[in-house]
Amino acid sequence: MPSPFPHDVLILGAGGAGLMAAATAAQGGARVLVLDHNAEPGRKILISGGGRCNFTNVHTAPDRYLSANPHFAKSALSRYTPADFVALVDAHGIAWHEKTLGQLFCDGSARQILDMLLAECAKGGVTFALGQPTGEITHADGLFHVGPHTTHALVIATGGPSIPKIGASDAAYRIARQFGLKVVEPRPALVPLTLGGDETLFRELSGVAADVTARAGKAEFREAALFTHKGLSGPAILQASSYWKHGEPLWIDFLPTCNAMDALIAAKRETPRATLRSFLAAQMPDRLAHALSDRIGLNARLADTPDKPLRAGGDRLNRWAFHPNGSEGFAKAEVTLGGVSTAELSSQSMEAKRVPGLYFIGEAVDVTGWLGGYNFQWAWASGVACGKALATTA
Repeated sequence: MPSPFPHDVLILGAGGAGLMAAATAAQGGARVLVLDHNAEPGRKILISGGGRCNFTNVHTAPDRYLSANPHFAKSALSRYTPADFVALVDAHGIAWHEKTLGQLFCDGSARQILDMLLAECAKGGVTFALGQPTGEITHADGLFHVGPHTTHALVIATGGPSIPKIGASDAAYRIARQFGLKVVEPRPALVPLTLGGDETLFRELSGVAADVTARAGKAEFREAALFTHKGLSGPAILQASSYWKHGEPLWIDFLPTCNAMDALIAAKRETPRATLRSFLAAQMPDRLAHALSDRIGLNARLADTPDKPLRAGGDRLNRWAFHPNGSEGFAKAEVTLGGVSTAELSSQSMEAKRVPGLYFIGEAVDVTGWLGGYNFQWAWASGVACGKALATTA
């Protein structure tokens, strides 16, 4: 029997996950309305990848995601892959290229991805109500009431609180708690880390970047690190930040291509007149070489330096311990770690197990990807999983 209401599905949030769910459900026959307090859709899409949208990663796999349940993401990710999204991009004639580590970007503008998603929504007849507050959400007799709208199915695609300047908020968590669903405590992820105490001296290196391996816990990432006026940033640091816990050290290998102890002993034999600083300056920016050699405290020629302190200095270069005092918070975090507990949701449909008709997708859920297109792939995959479930029930 047809629903007496004008829409079968209400989706809160016109970001990547919400638009993907809307297009999928609508093309499957559901009547879909997308609500968003922002006046325009896809704001995070438009600023991503330096304006070129790093829209997926060819190396997508469940082990590239953090969650209290590392198995939860497997179902959606296996049913909608990077190749599936690339096929959609190709069908819309959008040129793209692969950068390092499997990251795919538009040749042109991120707006091409947004326009593609809106075109897919239009194909299914999705309607939008943008630039207006959502209003109170109530639930009774199997129906959801959102302001003046009533529906049997409500999808929460409002993301997490990272980058509040584009309208991000914790709305998804408030809605989840309203319905008695558990939320894994959210915290900033893919975020620059701050240094204090004696380590504030490293702020003098602001603007200096170097190829390093950064390690937090058991996770390690070989990419660039960047010193900032507040601490540490760059891809290697952003990646490690998702695994770093307050009070624990962040380990940096400043010479990731070699065993620094052996290399220094060999350099002492081959270039005895060299110093630690000149040895390092051949492999990293001079300002960084100067700072590290000063902190290690070996300023004499290598020939005049005993092997024991050379080995100790080399070991420190491969395992330099920083002690961040925090991060730059949600304002600078690319994504949010934590979110609506996956224990509350079906991995097949993203529907709340205890609240039929209520769905959570994308960044709102406790599934957080690595840097480099992984979070967009989760948005697409979770959106499609939800959208297909809604299409079959509409």
